[in-house]
Amino acid sequence: MSKQDKHDTTADSVAEENRLIAERREKLNGIRAERNAYPNDFRPNSFAADLHERFANDDTETLAQVDEIFAVAGRMMAKRVMGKIAFVKVQDGTGSIQFVVQRDNLSEGLYQQFKQWDIGDIIGGSGVIFRTQKGELSVKPSELRLLSKSLRPLPEKFHGLTDTETRYRQRYVDLIMNEQSRKVFHVRSKMIRYIRDFMEAPGREFLEVETPMMHPIPGGATARPFVTHHNALDLTMYLRVAPELYLKRLIVGGLDRVYEINRNFRNEGVSTRHNPEFTMLEFYWAYANFEDLMDLTEDMLRGLALEVTGGTKVEFEGKEIDFGARFERISVENAVRKYSPELADADLWDAATLRAECKAREVHTEDSWGEGKLLMELFDATVEHLLLNPVFITSYPTEVSPLSRRNDDNPLVTDRFELFVAGREIANGFSELNDPEDQAERFREQVSQKDAGDMEAMHFDADYIRALEYGMPPTAGEGIGIDRLVMLLTDSPSIRDVLLFPYMRPEA
Repeated sequence: MSKQDKHDTTADSVAEENRLIAERREKLNGIRAERNAYPNDFRPNSFAADLHERFANDDTETLAQVDEIFAVAGRMMAKRVMGKIAFVKVQDGTGSIQFVVQRDNLSEGLYQQFKQWDIGDIIGGSGVIFRTQKGELSVKPSELRLLSKSLRPLPEKFHGLTDTETRYRQRYVDLIMNEQSRKVFHVRSKMIRYIRDFMEAPGREFLEVETPMMHPIPGGATARPFVTHHNALDLTMYLRVAPELYLKRLIVGGLDRVYEINRNFRNEGVSTRHNPEFTMLEFYWAYANFEDLMDLTEDMLRGLALEVTGGTKVEFEGKEIDFGARFERISVENAVRKYSPELADADLWDAATLRAECKAREVHTEDSWGEGKLLMELFDATVEHLLLNPVFITSYPTEVSPLSRRNDDNPLVTDRFELFVAGREIANGFSELNDPEDQAERFREQVSQKDAGDMEAMHFDADYIRALEYGMPPTAGEGIGIDRLVMLLTDSPSIRDVLLFPYMRPEA
């Protein structure tokens, strides 16, 4: 189709939609002249899914003995009028059920009014339950109400809402038309509920807390923040990039196990894996280390997969991911060496060699980067995308881990891990740095990097250092990306598929 043909098709479509909207507005004006067009006095007593579950095995004779009136409300998704009888598909928040509307079963004139109602209108009906000759569970309403007039026509029923950008921008229409979209967000809710139950279960007993979303100093992650302003205080504020430093203040205060399911904001690019605001589970555990975190995370994700999918093997983008097997654990160095066997041990901590390797692979580097940062850039380019099944990558360089505890045997690395599944980072955890002097020095290094032009480097947080000077017990902490986890367990290719309202550029 040529560009002109596409333009003409779009123009015709818009003109047709405007015509239908005008017709519906005219109908609405007629309703307003007779009665309240948007009443709020109909009360459903039943949901579609509950009716299907309750009467799944009941035949016509059994249903005839049910002496109840069922009131159901929802959106009219299909309507087939056949003289004195009509078959209507009504969709509520749980599913859909059929109304069999008969003229002789309604009050005088109501059937004629009903025939003027449109697909998309929200209606309510009360009546008995029965099965049609074809065996479909249905409600036969003796009362029928128009509760909300739909002025805009729904997308054509056979293709639904297929334009990806429109689905994200008009999520309300997407949820009306696409059962899979509704399912994704039900699964997301179920996952978060499971995580809360897991964290608070006997033997773990983490305490759910809330920490500020506006910070005077951005911290807790190396990320560029969003900047805002508090007018009354004339104070520059930052939307949080992570709750980490506040949660660790609580550990100092004696709350030994805390977690928060939080919204974070990072001023970064948008992609299939990144949204400027996203949801994390972040938790801190006194008297534990990063190995304890890996054990807990493995148990959580295995149970979560079982809870929401019914098994531990999950299909994602055509590949099978096994959450049932023990998660592999391998250091950054060994992972790079595994996929680049030509590199010797000494090469992995030689800046010149690493810089040359990055250049050969067309990986961007900065002159100020040391061996640790260069090693991680090489890891990102050569390893990350190859990690399909769950694997903990451990022993991250100290240079890229400003809040992590140094390893006792090798100060060049920290007791830190990241969990990768299907080539993407899902979790980041480490034994926390609780030495205030070491932490202050690392903050100063971050400030130097910021002064050199690194917009994602951390600020110096003097109050956090003061908190550490009161003494923080040995602690382990972790963040798990909820959005990416939902992507994995619902086989969703883009983060926008699992966010109800993903970031979109404003419409022209």
